[in-house]
Amino acid sequence: MPTIGFIGGGNMAASLIGGLINAGISASNITVAEPDEERRHSLAGQFGINTSADNNATLDCEIIVLAVKPQLLKQVCEQLDTSPDSQLLFISIAAGIRSTDINRWLKGGKAVVRCMPNTPALLQCGASGLYANDIVSDSQRQQAEKIMQAVGIVIWVDNEDQLDAVTAVSGSGPAYFFLMMEAMQQAGESLGLDADITQKLVLQTALGAARMALESDSSASELRQMVTSKGGTTEQAILSFQSADYNKIVLDALRAANDRSISLADELGSE
Repeated sequence: MPTIGFIGGGNMAASLIGGLINAGISASNITVAEPDEERRHSLAGQFGINTSADNNATLDCEIIVLAVKPQLLKQVCEQLDTSPDSQLLFISIAAGIRSTDINRWLKGGKAVVRCMPNTPALLQCGASGLYANDIVSDSQRQQAEKIMQAVGIVIWVDNEDQLDAVTAVSGSGPAYFFLMMEAMQQAGESLGLDADITQKLVLQTALGAARMALESDSSASELRQMVTSKGGTTEQAILSFQSADYNKIVLDALRAANDRSISLADELGSE
């Protein structure tokens, strides 16, 4: 792997760095630019990587991961001293910022891969959607994929607009499952279970269901039908969900997230 620079040393950057080092990347090949001195010392101590307070220190690397908050990305990009003929690959994990805007802020002509990861990447079990602009070479595409595979699975989309749907499904998705867990825990307590017992049952059930879905050749629909006996308790719960038009509730929620992703890109890109 080539040298990799990170602008921003937050949790997602730290997760990627940890995953890359676990995958065999030398710490000496990684540089993090981070304004917070305490955070720099923490990252250097934890991983043995190079650190700097100057974002331009990453320009000596072949790949730069833009890991700052979306609201700061324009300022960060415009302050980078990049040359027009730069062969650098920029990977952005800033939610909602289109590759065209990133390229424009970087003075144009830059290879940009836009990435939409999710928070389970912090545990190296994330899901990331990636889009590459036309300047990204095949080798750079492979490099970006290897970097993001350090924290989970990678899915490429051919149309950047599809990243709004990726955001709705997987980017925001963990919160939907947390909401379901929260509701099930509250319901279990209402039915008379102890709070600690309910939490353990809900979390282990969620883990088990996810593993069954991942490790089975059957679809989620088929798995649901397998555990839904005619006239049984599960059937009654499913019928209650369906009577409230559960599928439409989920569709409306994801559509709202998709639409908000589009509007955020419009707002942040126009600044």
